[in-house]
Amino acid sequence: MKKFLSLLFLSLFLLILLPNSISAASKLSKIVLDGQELALPADVKVSIIDQSMMIPLRVVAENLKFQVNWDQRSRSVTIQQNAKAMMLTVGKKEAKVADQLVRLDTAPRNMNQSVVVPIRFVTEQMGLAVNWDNRNKTVYLTSPPQNPDQSKVPNSESEADNTEPLTHVSQIHYLNQQLVIRMDGQVTPKISTLTNPARIVVDLPNTTFGALTQPLDSAMMGKLDVSGQPDVSEVRYSLFSRDPEQVRVVVELSQGNPASYHQEFIGDQLIIDLSGTGSDPQTPVSSGDENERKIVVIDAGHGGSDPGTTSISNKHEKDFNLALALKVQELLLKEPEIEVIMTRDSDVYPTRTERVQLANSLNADVFVSIHGNSVLESPQATGTESHYYQRSSSKQLADAIHKRLVQAMGLKDRGVKNTSLQVIRETHMAAVLLEVGFLSNVSDEQAMLSDTVQYKAAQAIVDGIKEYLSIT
Repeated sequence: MKKFLSLLFLSLFLLILLPNSISAASKLSKIVLDGQELALPADVKVSIIDQSMMIPLRVVAENLKFQVNWDQRSRSVTIQQNAKAMMLTVGKKEAKVADQLVRLDTAPRNMNQSVVVPIRFVTEQMGLAVNWDNRNKTVYLTSPPQNPDQSKVPNSESEADNTEPLTHVSQIHYLNQQLVIRMDGQVTPKISTLTNPARIVVDLPNTTFGALTQPLDSAMMGKLDVSGQPDVSEVRYSLFSRDPEQVRVVVELSQGNPASYHQEFIGDQLIIDLSGTGSDPQTPVSSGDENERKIVVIDAGHGGSDPGTTSISNKHEKDFNLALALKVQELLLKEPEIEVIMTRDSDVYPTRTERVQLANSLNADVFVSIHGNSVLESPQATGTESHYYQRSSSKQLADAIHKRLVQAMGLKDRGVKNTSLQVIRETHMAAVLLEVGFLSNVSDEQAMLSDTVQYKAAQAIVDGIKEYLSIT
């Protein structure tokens, strides 16, 4: 009898202590890839851990057709799709993607004798779109459109070798009014000038860093020591784009110096001469004068066939995103120094790639993507968070907006996070993604759907953008 009572009390204790785990395990989930439901083994469960959706590695390998290698000694897994690879380690919130460290919201774990990984991180890194239907407990994965030219299998050795090799930068230095970039080949640089402050931007296409003699940080960025050089205030360099690779070098001029230059290749060195004494002076490509309007792209997340997440009262995230984005547009239209562009202003669905391409084609100065969070399994989750990806300019923009947005919403401050999301990873300008609040939380939803609070949030976003752009 005592043994029975002990077991009874233990069962009741576990039910009280672990309600979320038990309810999560009891719900059957489905994964649909490109409209086709995957046949999952009977013992496979989709788990929610720390608000992240986790799936066993065997699902990744057997159903998503990624190559998976498990290293028992290091407790790490390498997931590869064609030439793209990532490595995740059990218990660590850092993953290595293309030799770069990327922060994870949730670390891989061992569960029920199987390693589970965050499905959104894995699939988005491999180019798949992810959506979660909480009502039907279904994960929807959508493959990117195939490029016929890229999917074509070469039929000869010469055809396979047609890929243009990368050029590698091995040294960057600035001395005597000359920027010198040493490479293992010649490329056609794209050079432009910008104002406020005056600077010269050198973009090197199909180029990456080799055994660079100058230091690089974890975000593949660095600066030269230009102390004692009166004509420039800063020279910085970065791996500006990874797909395709592109190195960018920015020379920021001292106040009052004109942005003029002469360029030439001497052997394996690209020389940008700022002295103005070159034999063939070149008229710089200017982005405009000091009165040029800054281009700000406002992105209302999801839309059309993609409703986004669902609120606790069954409202669609896409509608909240658009309502707030239109209020931001309304306020930005009153700013004479800003030109505002919307990725959508109605219930349509531009793909994430199309949003990125729009912003990049406009050579925009700022990109802001507006979203709402939702974790119906954790209705207590609350707060505002802002996301950027690696670039210092994006971090500055995120900080400027976030501090104001938290105050305007009056919700918990969940911080500014470095996150790998396509629309902020592949855009070339300062870019942020805002998770304004949790639609799955009663109080958050009430604030987020209020017109009054939306206008406060819109003003906070606009004020943050203006601070970043130094517009008074």
